[in-house]
Amino acid sequence: MGLDSGYGIGSVKPGVCTSTTRPASPYVGQTIFETDTFTMKVWLGNAWSIGTFHTDIPPFSVDYLVVAGGGGGAGTQNHAYGCGGGGAGGMRCTVTATGGGGSLETGLSLNTSTSYTVTIGGGGSGGAAGTFNSGTGNNGSSGSNSVFSTITSTGGGGGGQPVSTASAGLTGGSGGGAGANAAAGARTASPVQGFNGGSGGSQNTGNGGGGAGEAGNTDGTAYGGDGLATNINGSSVTYAGGGGGGVYNGTADTSSDGGGGRGGRYGSTNSPPTAGTVNLGGGGGGAASDPSTNVQAGQAGGSGVVILRYPSGYTITIGAGLTGTTATVGSNKVTTLTAGSGNVSWS
Repeated sequence: MGLDSGYGIGSVKPGVCTSTTRPASPYVGQTIFETDTFTMKVWLGNAWSIGTFHTDIPPFSVDYLVVAGGGGGAGTQNHAYGCGGGGAGGMRCTVTATGGGGSLETGLSLNTSTSYTVTIGGGGSGGAAGTFNSGTGNNGSSGSNSVFSTITSTGGGGGGQPVSTASAGLTGGSGGGAGANAAAGARTASPVQGFNGGSGGSQNTGNGGGGAGEAGNTDGTAYGGDGLATNINGSSVTYAGGGGGGVYNGTADTSSDGGGGRGGRYGSTNSPPTAGTVNLGGGGGGAASDPSTNVQAGQAGGSGVVILRYPSGYTITIGAGLTGTTATVGSNKVTTLTAGSGNVSWS
């Protein structure tokens, strides 16, 4: 092909390719530039380097709300027990407030034509009802993490069961409520995303799960901790409330602001616990039972959500595996991602 092609003088341009047309037999140290990914890479002998992204388009800032799935409430057997409620999913946010009393987070500086991972965490399952006279209850399961790029919010801790040797609430973004007088579930410490679950209850009265805005039991024994409000989507919405604990012979509604489920009740008022609210990351309600044969299962935590706010001049692509919608709010666009796992990118 002559010297022209060897030195890039003619139509052939050595080192310029796409991600699917890289040199078939590269040599160590060979450098390429991929025109479809705008990435410069070097052959290391057994693989191409991760590469460096190049663009003349400056980075842009994206605000975010990342809420994880809430923890499930615990289930119980008979003999007048109240179970711990699930902790709320961790809440990390750059607008209005972030969970656990932490400092407001800073938006991410992102580039166009680059893929960023998103995962919406599911709520943890509620603990199953124990077999009559079995002497055992069942803890709730913790929720799953939600992720946006480098930001991870931790799933809420499951609630603890109160039967025999009572169980502590599980650790999570917000901690699960304890069974009876066991230890509260601890919150994620770094970075803080919520509060601890409640403790100090009794065999008859479970403890509330922690929320993004306060610890479980703050408003009274068995009450879930309230969540926090943000207006990232243009309206004030409260997320990540803790699940209420179950109560024998009580009438209180132990649910919380932010989608935390109500704890179950038996005795003077009979009602099952309720689940945490979908896409708010609320903890599930803990179960209750009476001295006879009536038992309840704990309820699931609510799934999480990822909300992204960015300048309206950019267009987002929501990849396969994710469910979401985009709206224009003032000078920004707001994308709400409600289920699944996949990638997003902008142009």
